[in-house]
Amino acid sequence: MATFLYKLGKLAFRRRHFVALIWVALLTLAGVGAASAPTAASSSFSIPGTEAQKAFDLLEKRAPEASADGASARVVFKAPDGEKVTDKANKAEIEKTVAAVKAGSDQVARADSPFVAKTVSKDGSTAYASVSYKVTSMELTDDDRDALEKTTDKARDSGLTVEVGGDALQAMPETGSTEIIGIAVAAVVLVITFGSLIAAGLPLITALIGVGIGVSSITALANALDLGTTTSTLAMMIGLAVGIDYALFIVSRYRGELADGRDREEAAGRAVGTAGSAVVFAGLTVVIALVGLAVVNIPMLTKMGFAAAGTVVIAVLIALTLIPALLGYAGKRVLPMGEKSKLFGGGRKKAADAGVAGEPKQNMGTRWARFVVRRPIAVLLVGIVGLGAAAIPVSKLELGLPDDGAQPTSTTQRKAYDLVSEGFGPGFNGPLMVVGDLKGADDPKAVAGEITKTISKLDDVLTVAPPMLNKDKDTAIISVVPSSKPSGLETEDLVHSIRDTGAQIKSDSGADIMVTGTTAMNIDVSQKLNDALLPYLALVVGLAFLLLIVVFRSILVPLKAALGFLLSVLAALGAVVAVFQWGWLGSLFGVEQTGPIMSMMPIFMVGVVFGLAMDYEVFLVTRMREAYVHGERPGQAIVTGFRHGARVVSAAAVIMIAVFAGFIGSSEQMVKMIGFGLAIAVFFDAFVVRMALVPAVLALLGKKAWWLPKWLDRALPNVDVEGEGLRTAAEKGADAERELARV
Repeated sequence: MATFLYKLGKLAFRRRHFVALIWVALLTLAGVGAASAPTAASSSFSIPGTEAQKAFDLLEKRAPEASADGASARVVFKAPDGEKVTDKANKAEIEKTVAAVKAGSDQVARADSPFVAKTVSKDGSTAYASVSYKVTSMELTDDDRDALEKTTDKARDSGLTVEVGGDALQAMPETGSTEIIGIAVAAVVLVITFGSLIAAGLPLITALIGVGIGVSSITALANALDLGTTTSTLAMMIGLAVGIDYALFIVSRYRGELADGRDREEAAGRAVGTAGSAVVFAGLTVVIALVGLAVVNIPMLTKMGFAAAGTVVIAVLIALTLIPALLGYAGKRVLPMGEKSKLFGGGRKKAADAGVAGEPKQNMGTRWARFVVRRPIAVLLVGIVGLGAAAIPVSKLELGLPDDGAQPTSTTQRKAYDLVSEGFGPGFNGPLMVVGDLKGADDPKAVAGEITKTISKLDDVLTVAPPMLNKDKDTAIISVVPSSKPSGLETEDLVHSIRDTGAQIKSDSGADIMVTGTTAMNIDVSQKLNDALLPYLALVVGLAFLLLIVVFRSILVPLKAALGFLLSVLAALGAVVAVFQWGWLGSLFGVEQTGPIMSMMPIFMVGVVFGLAMDYEVFLVTRMREAYVHGERPGQAIVTGFRHGARVVSAAAVIMIAVFAGFIGSSEQMVKMIGFGLAIAVFFDAFVVRMALVPAVLALLGKKAWWLPKWLDRALPNVDVEGEGLRTAAEKGADAERELARV
């Protein structure tokens, strides 16, 4: 592996024009493809195997006119103080608005007047009109949404308060200026780390090129592959973070090789051969974690994972080829390790190896490593207790999917949600749809009536609408309004209660009943994700464990890496619960409404954070193993690994935290939560687990850390991550050049 990458790095350095041309061509091709691709018209959200999805499929087959899975909007009207919506002028304006909404788009299936549908509050102050569309929210065009917004804007001129809720207004989340701030922080950290604008600019440029190719490719293929808007957001988030980090490690190793006196081409080859090997395996762990999301069997999540994994692969390829090519262009402007450009106080050499009496100079990483090696038990206890305390809130974790109640208070969706809650009750924001399959019933109409009566007697039921039968009278649709809010535990209990009564109803009448609708779908998604968490964890951790055994040729080091990762994820989830569910420091992060944690958060964090955590494990511990393999004592190898890797790993972690934290400014609660969760998880994993617990455990284990059964040692392939074979390869290359020179 190391020898092949060494040759690749040298080739890219020499053929820099050709390599740069290829990547520019790929970026141009992806950009043209994205610009010319048709707008993604559809991004269906289906959950195979769930009851809610089965009900949707049944309705699509037997009652397509109902547009059960189509987009919906709720136009909420509130009369001025002292007036009622039933007053003549207000009523006329409301009916006029509802008619305009229906005429505003060809995709509107129906728009019910609140006075016909009887959706007027008891005090007469509030009313709402339900609007259903023929297509899903992702299939609605901007023109459809604009027509709805313009119609409601006109209605406000009459003095009525008019707000719109529902998924019809769902659009691409805005991340705001904080994403740019994240990149700016990354730039500052790189400049401080390298002491040179040129060296600092290389990781940023290559990461942006990689993200540009990845996101443009996703945009170009969005229509053909049915990709959602969140897919590109995730790819951008992961692509930026790993793209900067992988380039950072290779540039840093290149500067170290220059400091050892090697010429630039040789330094580029060795940097790609050693740090590049770690990049390949680190990238593989991230790809395994992201592709493994397919285990959950939620198509949207699978596509997000594959798209982000593709962006990671691009980041790895760019780090291995474009970075050495750009280093060739930069020439002497990228200085050896320990030197700074004149702009940053350079001119005097501060070689990392120029210590007193031939000893390596002690940097902060060296001093910290020696402290940990001297007091491993104390450091281990403090780290575990600290992470354990942070993980305590996980015991109160409540899972769900955010609804309009989680939107910022400034949005029309949130205002509509609050108006409905005040005027009718929170349950009206998430009515349940009960679908009855009456094909086996003798008297479908009577059976539908009995189902309605049975459901109305259950706890937490506020109202049950009369059943609606399809044309063939073999399917009934019954709307059930809970007393509690859509994301409440009481509503979830009600869904299960209705489903539990299904067996009794079937034995009595022969009818099957299923609960669906947005609220029921959210509950089913949460359950499916919970059920998939352990199999997913076993698959991802198991595959990565095997991969790390190959990399480190050890059993205990990969085991320690996996256990440390679990600690950091639990601690990060605890922080997410404290902020987004309990509201601690919520105002600091723009959390305006607490509630259940997004149901895909645990499995998503396991996938992404595991991949990223293994990055730091590979980059830090490979330097320790390299020192150990070359004859250093276990304790000294830990110090050597930190002397070479701690500064770079710390910089990489700060950069990744900055990039993820940039998404906390998003207007979308889901993106905000993901950004915060990943940022805090990287902090815990990099600075507590990898920087403290890892050296403490290795110090306690000593030589046992690198133990591997002889039979397994013989069976495993030798991938040479440490670059032991590079010396021979370099000598052969030098001899060949001398022979050519003599001829």
